[in-house]
Amino acid sequence: MKINASLLQRLPKVELHCHLDGSLRIPTIIDLANQDKINIPTSNPDQLSKLLTIGKKRGSLEEYIKRFDITLSVMQTPQALERTSYELIEDVSKENVRYIEVRYSPILHTEKGMTISDSVDAVRAGLKRGEKDFGVKSGIIVCGIRNISSEASLKLADLTVRYKNKGVVGFDLAGAEENYPAKDHREAFYMILNNNINATIHAGEAFGPSSIHQAIHHCGAHRIGHGTRLKEDKDLMNYVNDHRITLEVCLTSNWQTRSIRSLKFHPLKFYYDQGIRVTLNTDNRLMSGTNLTNEYLLAHKLFGFKLHDFREMIIMATKSAFIPYNERKQIIREIANELEQDFGLMPEFVNRKKL
Repeated sequence: MKINASLLQRLPKVELHCHLDGSLRIPTIIDLANQDKINIPTSNPDQLSKLLTIGKKRGSLEEYIKRFDITLSVMQTPQALERTSYELIEDVSKENVRYIEVRYSPILHTEKGMTISDSVDAVRAGLKRGEKDFGVKSGIIVCGIRNISSEASLKLADLTVRYKNKGVVGFDLAGAEENYPAKDHREAFYMILNNNINATIHAGEAFGPSSIHQAIHHCGAHRIGHGTRLKEDKDLMNYVNDHRITLEVCLTSNWQTRSIRSLKFHPLKFYYDQGIRVTLNTDNRLMSGTNLTNEYLLAHKLFGFKLHDFREMIIMATKSAFIPYNERKQIIREIANELEQDFGLMPEFVNRKKL
C-alpha cells in the first residue's frame, strides 16, 4: 500500500498538542476583525496568510509566539471563541481525527471584559457543537503562561479544577521557555495534581533537558510538549521511557523555532526506536502552515515510517489522552478495528516485514 497524503488523510488519528489561537482560518480572522472593529495589519487574505504563516522563515520561539498577537486580538468575545473552536473541529474532521485536545490560555482572552469562566464555556460550546456535527470528540487543556506570573497560573489552575469533568481534561504551561522556569509555577501544579488532574508542560523545545527535568520532577508532568532536547540527558531519557511519559512531537514547528538545526536531525525516530511514547501533532495549524496529515507525511519522508509505525503512534496517542480509561479503551477499539478493516493493519505482534 503506497503511502501518500491521500492515504494518510484517511487514517483515523488522535491529536494531543494543538493550540486554538494558532489554528484559526484566515477568512475567519478577517471576518471577526470586521465584526468587532479590530485593527489587523491587512484584510487581504494572501498578505495576512504570509504574515502569520511562517513557512521557511525560521526564527526564535519568541518570534514565533509574537504572531499570536494578531489571532488573539480577534478572540476576545465568547462568540469568537465558540466559532473558532467549532471551525477547528470541522477542519480536523476532514482528516479523520477522532479525538483532539485543544489547548489555550483563558487569561489571554479577557481584554474586552470576558471572564476566564466565560471563555471556557464558549470554547466548550464550540467543541461540543463540533462533536455533534462532525463526530470528533475533544477535551480542553488550560494553559498557564511561563512569562506571565505564577499567580496567574494559580488562578488558571483553580479554573481547571472548577471545570474538571466539565470539558477541561488537563493543565499545561506554555510560553517563552528560556529564563522562565517551570518550577516557578509549582504551586499551580501542586493544586492540579492534588485534585487528580492531568498535566502536560512545554519543555525541551527552546531550552535543554533541565527544563524537562523540572517539568517532571518539580511539577509532576504526565506528558511533555515537544521534548526535542531530551536525548541530551540519557539518564532522564531512560526515566521518561521507563515511566511511559509521552512526548508530544511537533516536527514542523520544531524546525521553525530552531529547536533543531535540520528536520533530518529531529530525534523523533531515535525516540521511537528506543520505545519512548511519541505522538505526532500540529502545534499551530495556521502559524506552522500544516495539518496532521502533513506531519505524518513528513515523518514518512524523513524517517521512512511505515503504516504499522503510524498505527503504533496513533494507539500511543490514544493511550496518552487525558480522558478516562474506559473512554480511551473505546476509542482504541474503534481505531484498531478501522485500521485492521480498511488498512489491513494488525496489532503490534504481527510480523512487521509483511506490512
